[in-house]
Amino acid sequence: MQNRQEKISQVVVTAGQMRDIEERIFAAGMPVVALMEKVAGLIARRIQEIPPTPLKKGGYILSNTPFLRGSSQAGGSRVGILVGPGHNGGDALVVARELHFRGYEVWIYSPFSKLKELTSQHLQYAQSLGIPIYQTIEQLPNSDLLIDGLFGFGLERNLTDPIASAINQLNELSVPIYSIDLPSGLHTDTGEVLGTAIRATHTFCLGLWKLAFFQDQALEYLGKAELIDFDIPLADVEAVLKDAPRIKRITPATALATLPLPRPPVTHKYKEGHLLLICGSRRYAGGAILTGLGARASGVGMLSIAVPESLKSLLVSHLPEALIVGCPETETGAIAHLELPEKTDLSSFNAIACGPGLTQDATPIVQEVIESDGSANAKGERPLILDADGLNILAQMGAIATLKKRLAVTVLTPHTGEFQRLFPDVPNAKHDRVQAVREAAAQSEAIILLKGARTAIANPQGAVWIVPESTPALARGGSGDVLTGLLGGLLAQAATKEIPIENIVATAAWWHSQAGILAAQERTELGVDAFTLTQYLIKVLSN
Repeated sequence: MQNRQEKISQVVVTAGQMRDIEERIFAAGMPVVALMEKVAGLIARRIQEIPPTPLKKGGYILSNTPFLRGSSQAGGSRVGILVGPGHNGGDALVVARELHFRGYEVWIYSPFSKLKELTSQHLQYAQSLGIPIYQTIEQLPNSDLLIDGLFGFGLERNLTDPIASAINQLNELSVPIYSIDLPSGLHTDTGEVLGTAIRATHTFCLGLWKLAFFQDQALEYLGKAELIDFDIPLADVEAVLKDAPRIKRITPATALATLPLPRPPVTHKYKEGHLLLICGSRRYAGGAILTGLGARASGVGMLSIAVPESLKSLLVSHLPEALIVGCPETETGAIAHLELPEKTDLSSFNAIACGPGLTQDATPIVQEVIESDGSANAKGERPLILDADGLNILAQMGAIATLKKRLAVTVLTPHTGEFQRLFPDVPNAKHDRVQAVREAAAQSEAIILLKGARTAIANPQGAVWIVPESTPALARGGSGDVLTGLLGGLLAQAATKEIPIENIVATAAWWHSQAGILAAQERTELGVDAFTLTQYLIKVLSN
């Protein structure tokens, strides 16, 4: 059972894929009405279990109504049910019926004149039970909670009045809203707001995770999201997704399984990877320190850091275990050229990370590293990570043409602005991050990690990994440098292991986000600077 739940929790589907999976279930003999009863029963149970969610309005946290009460406690809570014309509305009506039977004071808002047959039947039965039904927004009584069943997955057209106006008015109420499957008004795949949308405090995603839940533009509408698993057979999921590039949520189980733990009882530092960081300048010394601290947390066996000569003593004071390579520098304090130790060249390392704090005066260095394709591990690959100024210099070189010449694996870690400079012909990453990162990886033949509230990673074959949670605490200068060092250290350790590089990239992104979440919980979102973040990386694994 646990194995099935873990697999289901990783799956992310588009609206079209979800339709195909449901069609297989119904074709196999599952009655629509039976599935509706099961789903609504699970939702009704969760509604009674969820503690109240504080609401924010105008910058203030509003005191919430008491936890919902049934007939077993005095003063039953009033629940408003918002009913749409399709089966999402049918789900909501079954929830209304179940809550009614449990002693809740329920009313129904049903503004549509034409309903699907099954939904119409449930509305008729709700009316026979004496549940009040209203057709206009002006008629609605007060409530302690609203259940949004207006539209589920698959909506593609913009909402217009009068329903758009009604949604805007509902959003203005200081009442929690729980959405069934997806907040009404969101596009299932892109997360785009189709005119207007319900701002949910909680969303019950039905069966399988939909793509919208991992698009940055949808996050402010989703509230707290959870999956309602109604036992979709894995065989049906596999049958529909078998020929499509996969989109996967990174779960704790998959991330932890990818880490180089436990270490073998007999090992030494040269077996645990050698990472070269090329970073820093007189102007941005902190970038080199933070990248090095991120690499230290990864557990990499050997760490070398190439910096301008004037930064060598500073780096030694922060990272005494690392080999600090002082390089000749330009008048502006950037690395002028690499000067590695005797009998050492770029092929001596298991992985290289280049970019944080370099400034664009180090363009010749970045060009040299990109054009170097030595083979350091058993598979003939030495991964190169480019970040920050490494990405800016790559953009000036022409990212796609330059990367296609490389033989070894390249990992790019841009934020949205850097992504658009690298791939100006790829559609706006703010509109559909998953599609954008997939196209960029295919065109460049690189692994792309697109940073954001929901970081997305794609390989050239079209597979995508998504980090399902993060924190705005990471919106601080230097956070990305920490990720670059952490990722470099993990890739260096994986050099002799049979682990796909993109899995390592996804694991590093997950680990980084979890450290931010843990730090924010202990220090508040304002208290997580990049240096503090490095101190929480190891705490993630010990929790």
